[in-house]
Amino acid sequence: MAAQASAHPPPMSSESEAKWSHESQSPSASLVPALRHKVDDDAQNGGGQPMQRDWRFWCIILSLAICMVLTAMEFSSVATALPVIAQELEGTQYIWVGSAYNLGSTVLLPFCGGLAQVSVFNVTSRSFVAKENNPMLMAARVLQIFGRRAVMLLGIAIFSIGSALCGAATSMNFLIGGRTVQGLGAGAITALIQIIIADLVPLKDRGAFNGIIALLSQFSAFAIGSGTGPVVGGALAQHGQWRWLFYLNLPICAVAAILVAVFLRLKTPTVPFGEKMRRLDWIGNAIIVSSTTSIVIALTWAGTQHPWSSPKVLVPLIVGFAGLAGFLIYEANVPEYPIVPISLMKSRTALSGYTQNFFNGIVLSTLAYWLPSFFQACKDASPIAAGVDIFGASQTIAPSSLVAGLIIQRFSRYRQPMWFGWSIVILGAALYGQINENTSRATNFGVQVLLGVGIGINYVAAYFPVLAPIPVTQSAPALAFFVFLRNFALIWGVTIGGTIVQNQLASHLPPDFLARFPSSSGSHGAEIAFEVIPRIRHLPQPLKDQVRAAFAQAFQVVWNTLAGLGGLGLLVSFAMKALPLHTQVDEAWGRETAKSGAADVEAGREERKDPVHG
Repeated sequence: MAAQASAHPPPMSSESEAKWSHESQSPSASLVPALRHKVDDDAQNGGGQPMQRDWRFWCIILSLAICMVLTAMEFSSVATALPVIAQELEGTQYIWVGSAYNLGSTVLLPFCGGLAQVSVFNVTSRSFVAKENNPMLMAARVLQIFGRRAVMLLGIAIFSIGSALCGAATSMNFLIGGRTVQGLGAGAITALIQIIIADLVPLKDRGAFNGIIALLSQFSAFAIGSGTGPVVGGALAQHGQWRWLFYLNLPICAVAAILVAVFLRLKTPTVPFGEKMRRLDWIGNAIIVSSTTSIVIALTWAGTQHPWSSPKVLVPLIVGFAGLAGFLIYEANVPEYPIVPISLMKSRTALSGYTQNFFNGIVLSTLAYWLPSFFQACKDASPIAAGVDIFGASQTIAPSSLVAGLIIQRFSRYRQPMWFGWSIVILGAALYGQINENTSRATNFGVQVLLGVGIGINYVAAYFPVLAPIPVTQSAPALAFFVFLRNFALIWGVTIGGTIVQNQLASHLPPDFLARFPSSSGSHGAEIAFEVIPRIRHLPQPLKDQVRAAFAQAFQVVWNTLAGLGGLGLLVSFAMKALPLHTQVDEAWGRETAKSGAADVEAGREERKDPVHG
């Protein structure tokens, strides 16, 4: 009976369901009574007490941090080494090196996340499933079926294979294929990190733990994470050893896999394999994969290989967005277990959080991917020097995330930190829009600090408006969709930034310089220009200064675009309401114990009797 009660809590009352599905019309008037009954509501909605934070808990946190090292280093370090890689492989499709990784990490999020969880419908009331249709990202669906640890290990294995392929690449197309495989593994790893934290840490404390993991990813596991990745990438590229940028992932993957296998033991309710497969929304996943891929192809070709008005750009762009629209309609009406949490976005606070997460992802990816190229093209920086030159941004994102998380934990307020974060993002990007090839490195550093702090605050704070309006039992699908949007934003940041730079270079590069690179794609040699960034320092005067000025003007347009996105983010943030933060976690997915193992077996028996009713 105890096991059954754990797997099947009482149905949610209509009053409680309305409280978590829809926000109060007067948050200031309802905040105190909401806080007063917060613990009772969490318990009624499937909440349980957070796990004891003993040494095993911290070993799990360390394993997650090392997994984050893999994805953080790959994104930032490859950007620094890209000009050298493009030169050696004689490839002009350099944008795809970043886009393929981000595409791979995004498109299968709807699939990999649902392999880890099986009974989210058990721990959710019948009324919520029937009346709200309980949409779920397939990423969460895969997590719900096979358990967290199995999918995390699968993601690490795929990432390892992709890293080996990238290291062995003999052509740009070979490298792009390897980066796609890498991205598939990275998507699983990223989604699992967020969902496992949600399993172990209540929302009120989660911002601090996300910040802790970000810091650990910088200073643990061979000291290569998101902050030092550009330096590592630059050092290897500068000495002609860029392949080790990928081979170094292999021992890190081995350490991460061992820690995950040993310590990451979470509850996994059992269910027959056939039922597991039936719950995967195969058609919905196919639609979103093909639609996302079509959009990325259009964004990558636009303004580089083909003009924006070309049918080769317009057709995949229109087809992609039409596919996304059709996907939402399909998910809302057809599948028994849909993968996109449409009902979870009915709250305007959650919708605001998702949108801010998307905008912040674009700002982050654009800055991380193109700032090293700015220093190499405009400041004669070597790859390793470019990695050091962006310390103002790269070394402030994680600490500011931790500080923001602690502030939110202390005061239970997330709106004010996000307003502040967007304000300094706007200020920093606008100031960077005035920087040129002659601006001092000290000024560059100071402006970067503003951007890094703002991005870091928004990076961790965006979780709260997404999760505060929903029951704790819905955290997994909400987080899976959250990560999907963030990764989708990374694609936009890389491709839009590249399109702006290349279009501006086509207008501002000196004709003498363009004449050296005959174009067969209509881009007037601007695409090839990135291949010669390492050679700019050796150009004769006055051509050298003219090329540096052209790059500076191109990047100014990029930074001004980020300021505009920051303004949109701030505008959207005003739609958030002040809601109380959960103090409990989903008891169905805590750390595995002897008692929980027995309860999970019993839950599996009940699941086979009634796979939908909760």
